[in-house]
Amino acid sequence: MEKEHLAYTQNRELSWLRFDERVLEEARDESVPLLERMKFVSIFTSNLDEFFMIRVGSLYDMAQVDNGKRDSKSGMTPQGQLNAIYAVVAPLYKERDKTYGEIKRQLSPYGICGLDFKELEQQERKYVKKYFKEQVLPVLSPQIVDVNHPFPHLLNKEIYVVATLKFGNRSMMGIVPVPQFISDILYLPGHDIRYIRMEKVIMEYLNLIFEQYQVADRNYICVTRNADISPDDEAYADSEDFRYIMKETLHKRRKMAVVRLEVANNLNKETEKYFCEKFNIEPKCIFRTKMPMKLDFIFAIIDKVPASMKRSLTDEPFTPQPSSMLAEGSVMAQVKKKDILLSYPYESMDPFLQLIKEASTDPNVMTIKITIYRLAKKNRLVEYLCAAAENGKEVTALIELRARFDEQNNIEWSERMEEAGCRVIYGFEGYKVHSKICLITYRNRNEIKYITQIGTGNYNEKTAKMYTDYSLMTANQSIGEDAAVFFKNMSIGNLDGAYKHLIVSPTSLKPKVLMLMDEEIKKGPAGRILMKMNSVTDMDFIREVAEASRAGVRVDLIVRGICCILPGVPGETDNLKVTSIVGRYLEHPRVFVFGEGENQKVYIGSADMMTRNTEKRVEVACPIYDEAIKKRLVRDLQLMLADNTKARQMLSDGTYRRKTQGDGKFCAQEEFMKYAMTAKPPVRVAEKDGLLTKVVKFFRRR
Repeated sequence: MEKEHLAYTQNRELSWLRFDERVLEEARDESVPLLERMKFVSIFTSNLDEFFMIRVGSLYDMAQVDNGKRDSKSGMTPQGQLNAIYAVVAPLYKERDKTYGEIKRQLSPYGICGLDFKELEQQERKYVKKYFKEQVLPVLSPQIVDVNHPFPHLLNKEIYVVATLKFGNRSMMGIVPVPQFISDILYLPGHDIRYIRMEKVIMEYLNLIFEQYQVADRNYICVTRNADISPDDEAYADSEDFRYIMKETLHKRRKMAVVRLEVANNLNKETEKYFCEKFNIEPKCIFRTKMPMKLDFIFAIIDKVPASMKRSLTDEPFTPQPSSMLAEGSVMAQVKKKDILLSYPYESMDPFLQLIKEASTDPNVMTIKITIYRLAKKNRLVEYLCAAAENGKEVTALIELRARFDEQNNIEWSERMEEAGCRVIYGFEGYKVHSKICLITYRNRNEIKYITQIGTGNYNEKTAKMYTDYSLMTANQSIGEDAAVFFKNMSIGNLDGAYKHLIVSPTSLKPKVLMLMDEEIKKGPAGRILMKMNSVTDMDFIREVAEASRAGVRVDLIVRGICCILPGVPGETDNLKVTSIVGRYLEHPRVFVFGEGENQKVYIGSADMMTRNTEKRVEVACPIYDEAIKKRLVRDLQLMLADNTKARQMLSDGTYRRKTQGDGKFCAQEEFMKYAMTAKPPVRVAEKDGLLTKVVKFFRRR
């Protein structure tokens, strides 16, 4: 490990926890509507769950195998990182509990009340008891733990009601799983949204469940297990069906080591020791929480809120708008004439889906090829791809079955596509295919022509309404030829392909980005680097950023989450600024800008500057050649840098502060929404014969 790097780098995991802390800040922001604040509590919680399952799980494994290995960015051992994580997370739990309690209190006057049993009215108690006896008790599976009944395997992220049971001189533990197939909450009769969580109901009636015992020390608990299973470790190279391996992987995930125990009430020393022994954990791995351990029900509650009340409790609804670059009519015909950029969620994903639908029935289209990482559970894309195959088109889908926590969904869609006649392939051993690229090949007279789509986000119709992303549709034949070579290489297992325009990891993406940065470094103070991504961990990239800063290059990184390089370190990163935006929509695009003026180079793509993306994934970035689109992307990034409402600036110690507002508030996401709603699409003018159409040049953006 080179010591000089430590001056301007920080630990990845602690940087991620600071990101989740920024999410929690949104939950504390009183300018955000109450139910939106509750959503941020839920997002913070699910983020933390995944962090423990994946990152803490991975460190747990590393600590067992080689605890002497030190992190290149902080010099910490795996165990040292775990100790630091548990120390940082403890106060976050207290802050989350406080935030949740405050939001819950403020929702009460609106009739939205999550209740404890002691808060129920007399009639409500009767209703709950009757419901428990008739609907819950018959389906419970309680058990005791004693000499003849071993401690059961507790499933990851499921809630269990526990208690100490006494029968004569014998003492034992009782455990009741909260059934997965009943609702997390019980709504109480009446016009208001009054509810009680199911684990509280079960805990109240433990005497009815364990009738012959004395019940004491009632509690409910939830374990988080290491879920960092990598199929790369499996001997699947000889397997005929990779889907089978993934199904086995998902099954194994249920049985991994415990990395966290959450409890509703404080444990006495005896019970704490008991759980530590059973789960092979230390007391620092146990976290008490006063709020629900699972918050999925919040979204169902929001759906029940009357429309009149919802207006004051949620963000004003926003519907993705039609593209300002497209007129009504054939998307394929318009893309053949000019490049089209879609900006989600401000603009709808529909034009891309329409492009695929048109291609599925166009007699001139021969093939459709696409890489798929995450899909919505309900989606039109697969329907159109299947229709294309059924219409005689050759459809090839490279589906990444190892998209974490979406594996089962991707398995099911791959089976559906194969049934329709699509050719489905699964990528590479040791490399995830994370690119977002689609290629339509068609015949124009005797020529082979291409339409290529390249995006920064997944082909997921649900997240396209919640994540910000860009999607480029282009008929540029040079890019299409590169895309054709890319899909050929993917089909024959060649990761070392050469491309003239696209930059592709693991081979050319990082070297090309570093080369473009070198060009700016040579310009000194006249150089300019502006990049937007989700995370920064790659040490080669980090060194290059520091070198650029030392050369006087102005470097702006807009990084939503993990950022392992520290700005403002004297003599190292004085000319670097790091901005993070956490707001209504999840910031997701990857945009790379090098230089200014006529020779400015702009790329969009799927890759973050993380070693896993640059060296262990197939990623694709595409140059932007259309000048109007290039200007639009740069302008969008500049608006994000001007944000002083949802943007935070990183300080040299890795902490963040909100930007000062000066003359007034400015929120980039709100600006993009306003513009999408006011921008007018180009006008479609019909010719006299009704068959020919022409498109008037679209109104230029401000």
